Amino acid sequence: MAVTFKMQVTDIGNKEEGKVWHRKPTPGKSVLVTVVRSAQQGKTVRFLQVSFDSTGDTFLAGDHHGNIYVFDISRNRFRLVQKVGQTCTALAFNLRRTTEFLVALADYTIKCFDIDTKQMVSWMRGHEGAVSSVSVHSSGRYAITTSLDTAQLWDMDTFQRKRKLTVRQSVGIQKVFFLPLSNTILSCFSDDSIFAWESDTLFCKYQLPFPECGPRISYKAFAVTRDGKKLVAGGRSNLLHLWCLDSRQLIRVVQMPTQVRTVRQLDFLPDSFDAGASQTLGVLSQDGVMRFINIHTCKLLFHIGSPDNAITAVSVSPNGRHVAAIMDNGSINVYSVQSLTQEFNKPPPSQVAVVSGGEADRGLPKLKVKVRSDVSQRPAKAQTKVLRPPCVSTAEDKENELPAGLNKKRLVAMLKAFGEYPAKYRMFVWRSLLCLPENLAAYSSLTDRGLHPAYLTLHEKYPIKSHKLQRGLQRVLSALAHWAAIFGETDYLPLVAFPFVKLFQNNPLLCFEVVATVIVNWCQHYFEYFPNPPINILSMAENVLAHHDKEMLQHLVDCGVTSQVYVWPLLETLFSEVLTRDEWLRLFDNVFTNHPSFLLMACVAYVTCCREPLLLCSQKEDFEYFFHHRNNLDLGAMIKEAYRLMGSTPADIHPRNMLSDFTPLTKGQYPVFNHYPEFIVEYQSREREKIQLQEMEYLRERQEVSALRTDFVRRQAEEEAYYTQQELLQKAEEQRRNLLAQEEEKLTQQRAKLAAMKRELKVKELQLLDAARRRFLKHQQDQRASQIQRLDQEINRKKDLRERETAASVQDLDVRQIELEIQRKRLEQHMWREQERVGWEVEEEVRMREAEKEESSYPELLRNTNAKLQTQALEQSLAEACQLGLESDWQREMAECLERVDVEQERNRQTLTELHMQTLAQEERLANSMSDVAGKKWDEVMSSRAQLQEQNQPLSSADTADGDTQMRLRPPCSARGLPHRPRATAADHASTTTAGIHTDTAGNSTTATTSKHAGNHTVCLNSPPASESTYTNFSLDRGRAQLDSSERELLKEVRELRQKLAARAKEASTASSQSVHTLSSFTQ
Repeated sequence: MAVTFKMQVTDIGNKEEGKVWHRKPTPGKSVLVTVVRSAQQGKTVRFLQVSFDSTGDTFLAGDHHGNIYVFDISRNRFRLVQKVGQTCTALAFNLRRTTEFLVALADYTIKCFDIDTKQMVSWMRGHEGAVSSVSVHSSGRYAITTSLDTAQLWDMDTFQRKRKLTVRQSVGIQKVFFLPLSNTILSCFSDDSIFAWESDTLFCKYQLPFPECGPRISYKAFAVTRDGKKLVAGGRSNLLHLWCLDSRQLIRVVQMPTQVRTVRQLDFLPDSFDAGASQTLGVLSQDGVMRFINIHTCKLLFHIGSPDNAITAVSVSPNGRHVAAIMDNGSINVYSVQSLTQEFNKPPPSQVAVVSGGEADRGLPKLKVKVRSDVSQRPAKAQTKVLRPPCVSTAEDKENELPAGLNKKRLVAMLKAFGEYPAKYRMFVWRSLLCLPENLAAYSSLTDRGLHPAYLTLHEKYPIKSHKLQRGLQRVLSALAHWAAIFGETDYLPLVAFPFVKLFQNNPLLCFEVVATVIVNWCQHYFEYFPNPPINILSMAENVLAHHDKEMLQHLVDCGVTSQVYVWPLLETLFSEVLTRDEWLRLFDNVFTNHPSFLLMACVAYVTCCREPLLLCSQKEDFEYFFHHRNNLDLGAMIKEAYRLMGSTPADIHPRNMLSDFTPLTKGQYPVFNHYPEFIVEYQSREREKIQLQEMEYLRERQEVSALRTDFVRRQAEEEAYYTQQELLQKAEEQRRNLLAQEEEKLTQQRAKLAAMKRELKVKELQLLDAARRRFLKHQQDQRASQIQRLDQEINRKKDLRERETAASVQDLDVRQIELEIQRKRLEQHMWREQERVGWEVEEEVRMREAEKEESSYPELLRNTNAKLQTQALEQSLAEACQLGLESDWQREMAECLERVDVEQERNRQTLTELHMQTLAQEERLANSMSDVAGKKWDEVMSSRAQLQEQNQPLSSADTADGDTQMRLRPPCSARGLPHRPRATAADHASTTTAGIHTDTAGNSTTATTSKHAGNHTVCLNSPPASESTYTNFSLDRGRAQLDSSERELLKEVRELRQKLAARAKEASTASSQSVHTLSSFTQ
């Protein structure tokens, strides 16, 4: 059923604090208030995250601007506590320090802030993706942050990361969270696998089996009941899987209406009377409607939200009174659960009725699971009556008022009517009767000290099959021992605490406080005679028994049985050894409801109700066995007897007068417990420590003795083994010697046979070696002969090839030499004709000048004549010097040519071809150089003619007629003929050099030819004209003779070089034949 009223809207705007609502919400309204935050220009700032604290009256809310607000519903106040500057992705309260909270931000970091100081406490980094959820342990000490690729466990005391869970990229993490009231971590992955881990050791406890049949749900949302026993998972389907974590089995598949296609969020709605076993589940689907169903009856109870006003996220208060929902428009709606349903938060009698009909049934389709309406069998008055506090309270009513709205007087009436409390609400009633303070911080301070040394070896004395139960018992006993030192010395304390540990194994805090309350109230004066049993308490029970059943007491006394045998076993075990679980629960329903003296009356009632079998017992061992084992007993009769004893026992012996009334534990911190002889406890502690030290010393000495004994035994064994081994070795040595003697005889015989065989084999081997050697020598001789033959053929072939190449080169050089000789002769003829012509012209001009000079001046002529004679002498000496220089140059050139010939002998046919090409290029350059020589010759003739004219100018003024003093001058060509020789010589030298470069074996003939050409050219240049004067014709024939002699010498040297080359070739062939002969001899 969905109830709609006009909602009260609160716009917080830019306020930092104020009231949540301005007028008190009207009772019956489902929506208490709608909180919006408007910004400038009428824009609305959307809220993204919301989270309640442990009280359920305060919740945090964060918007997409990074503002964090805290709303206190009970005080009707809100205030801005932090501005983080970026979008928050998750919020979490319930830390050990109640004023601190965690915020997961869009930059993948987590920050911790303090509400009161508004300061940042810590900044935690480590995620590489957005944090989707934050789960805090019930103690507030640890927190788990989850992103798509990793989950990290943080210590909230140091804000340091303890562990990190990473998965493959193909398998993402959906959610990792703590189970309530336990140290188990549940991890859910995208492949629908669910694992449970121990938070202390991170040991994998179990994995929930995936359903083999049915469609895959692809889990996205998870919810766990407050007692941590049931898990609901949903995803991309309208199916919900309900798991039992104790049996680790899928117990139910719930199908939601057809409008539900995807489950976004799941949350259980806590119930004050269900002891944490939540039955109402809220399912937020893709249409923005959150439907609340009963997981046992699969009945749709009510829903909030609608497709038009959709819900995006929800947070349910731990006390089950309010639901904070973030709407699609960014506002926050605060719902009152009490107004949404009339079947919620009612006393136990009305909880058995099933909700039926209503607007919810007409507005929404029913679930596919059909529900049968059950009618309560309890009195009609109990079904319809609504518990309401009276208008005027009296002192008696105040005394009977209990926490959570219960009344002790009415509970007593219920207990008398039914004999027990409803099993479903028993834990809730006990918590109310005992007024448990739930001091989480104080309990955590006790458990943080770890296990008490007195209970480290508890499993040895009290072995328990269940490890979880064993650890829970150790934890509770250690907390008690840390609370008061006496509990570390009490031997029977595990027997007292064990039934409560088994009953509250999923909630260690409640277990500890129940045990502490029982010790403080129902174990009064137990420790005054420590370490002996409480004689005073046992005396009270004995006095009551003596008053009501003297015969029974006399029988016990006659059998020598004291109260330590028939009362103390019941008290130190709290009847857990003699009663079944259900009987024990029924008994303690009455014990917790009545005065602490009721427990002693129950002991006496047990004895009196078992009067007949006890009267038949006569041995003390029988009594001891009777009070330590279960017996056939009507528990109802025993409880009635206890009530009768409570009412009929005289006041002077009634335990009520000696025992104090019920006193609950104080809130915040537990009371100081010192009702015991401290000196005895301290003495026992010192003695225990002393004994422990002595035990440690004894163990150490025992270990040393054991080590020495082990060492002694080892050495003794080694010594015995050594002697045994020596004896065996001696025997083996004798046997070995006998065997060796026998083997030596056999070996001698075998050696003789072997020597004979070796001789025969040696002879055969020598014969075979001789035959093989002869065959091998013959084979080598054949190979060497064929090799020598091949080498001779190769040498002859190369020799013929070289001779043919040399002959061809000589022929080419001869042809080239003839061509050069022809060209030289043509050039000499041309130059001779030009020289004669120039000589005649110069002679004619000289004659004319001489005539003119003779006419001008005879003395001047004499001087000039002397000067000319001196000049001619100088010219003659210069010509001789030039001739000597030319000869030295020719000799040097000849030496260089010889050296080049020696080098060129080693070159191959390819180099000869290249040099031939170079020779052709040199011939072209030679022709060019010869033309240049002719041009330069004409230039010299013209320059000498000009000089002669300048010298004859002073003689033109004097004209002498003396004919005797006339002298014939040498023609200019003769005077200037000497420069022609170097030119021709240079040209001939170039041709000689070219011819020498192109020669290989016939280089000497080329050099001789070149020298002959040079000699002929020189003779041509030195030939005098026919008209030359006799007194000026100095010996040019002498130079020609020298040239002829030098030419002959050059020809002689060329012949010698050819002879040397032939001798060297012959020596080379001889050396090669010798090397072949040496190789053949070496091979042999």
